[in-house]
Amino acid sequence: MTIRLATLSGVALFLAVPAAAEAPDPVALVDARAADTARVARQIWEWAEVGYKEEKSSALLSSELQKAGFKVTKGVAGIPTAFTAEWGSGGPLIGVLGEYDALPGISQDAVPDRSVLEGKAAAHACGHNLFGAGSVTAAIAIKKWLEASGTPGRIRFYGTPAEEGGSGKVYMVRDGLFDDVDFAIHWHADDENSAAARTSLANRSAKFRFKGKSAHAAGAPEQGRSALDGVEAMNMMVNMMREHTTMDSRIHYVITEGGSAPNVIPDSAEVFYYVRHSRTDEVEAMWTRLEAAAKGAAMGTGTEVSWEVIHGNNPLLVNETMARMMDTELRKVGGVDYTADERAFAGKLAPTLARAKALETAQLVQPYEKALGYGSTDVGDVSWATPTVGVRTATWVPGTPSHSWQSAAASGTTIGFKGAQVAAKAMTLAAIRLYTDPALRDAAKAEFDAARGPGYTYKSLLGDRKPPLDYRD
Repeated sequence: MTIRLATLSGVALFLAVPAAAEAPDPVALVDARAADTARVARQIWEWAEVGYKEEKSSALLSSELQKAGFKVTKGVAGIPTAFTAEWGSGGPLIGVLGEYDALPGISQDAVPDRSVLEGKAAAHACGHNLFGAGSVTAAIAIKKWLEASGTPGRIRFYGTPAEEGGSGKVYMVRDGLFDDVDFAIHWHADDENSAAARTSLANRSAKFRFKGKSAHAAGAPEQGRSALDGVEAMNMMVNMMREHTTMDSRIHYVITEGGSAPNVIPDSAEVFYYVRHSRTDEVEAMWTRLEAAAKGAAMGTGTEVSWEVIHGNNPLLVNETMARMMDTELRKVGGVDYTADERAFAGKLAPTLARAKALETAQLVQPYEKALGYGSTDVGDVSWATPTVGVRTATWVPGTPSHSWQSAAASGTTIGFKGAQVAAKAMTLAAIRLYTDPALRDAAKAEFDAARGPGYTYKSLLGDRKPPLDYRD
């Protein structure tokens, strides 16, 4: 383009001015990576690496970002499989979260009927293979949009391991890795599309280890002290405690060690507990009672007990300014359309679901609302460090619960990959809104500051413990 400046001796003078960069279509940028999203998601699905063991999954995601021009820093927060990847300068800094750990104790092929994969002891039944792949695609699309449009801004991807009971993000928050972030964006696999302002439960977990004395259960029972008795006595007391807790309380346990033979009094036993509530102070209050039950059980059975806190998450701090914005952007994208093959897959799987929904649900965006979610996530701690917004998309057949063989199956198919693409589009559009709308940024930060309150100081439910890199051993 040219601008006429003046006339000198009847001759017009012109100055050449470069045309402003035309911003690319962000949705097209995500569409261009559809094959990459599917490739990465499927590969991580096949590896199915559990928390803090995601060496190959972490390396794949960081490699994708490095090839796209991001500066990658590996092994952050003392976690070998955690990393950050950053690009850009000036403007707001937006963090995009990506998970990639699988769930142990479940195995399933990518087919619509129950089919265990031999030799597989874990599966992506929570869709974190999709989470990581979709978030990488969003980060790369955002980077390309910033670069092409000339918009000032930084984008930082967080590779966050061990969400399932390992609290990887908590260690990253505790180490100050979010201190300079202006806003954080995340998403999660689901059976429907929603940007509802959904909170989560705070939680803490620990492994309680009882030590007793072995003896022949028939020949010398008086000489033994059963560590399993300690575990069972604790469980009995905690189960009675449930009657005297508030409505949002959730307590779960599994006996992870209980002995090997009935005629050998076990000298070692272990029980793994989770405690959850919508309020952190209630979690801490119940936890005090849990520890008292463990001590009482040991005293009553003549055993000894110790415990190791494994993970702990604060509840998610909702930012409605950002949630309503995300709802608007998600509606621009829409839901997931099934092909004939995908409808056939869903049609065969649906009868196995306790609460199947119409397949058309995947095409819809659910009404916006503010609600309490009964799951827990280490995104909660991120949300207390910086204003945070999330979105959920239909990566599973409608009616599918998470942590099921049905969710694991769909997470390895095109149904899951399409949902990840929807999430990537919504996240990319949300990031662009934050980069380009100062009033939105100011409102989101004002709500965040008001919600935390004056003089807020972050407190981790993990204390000063180091990441439990062996918790899945």
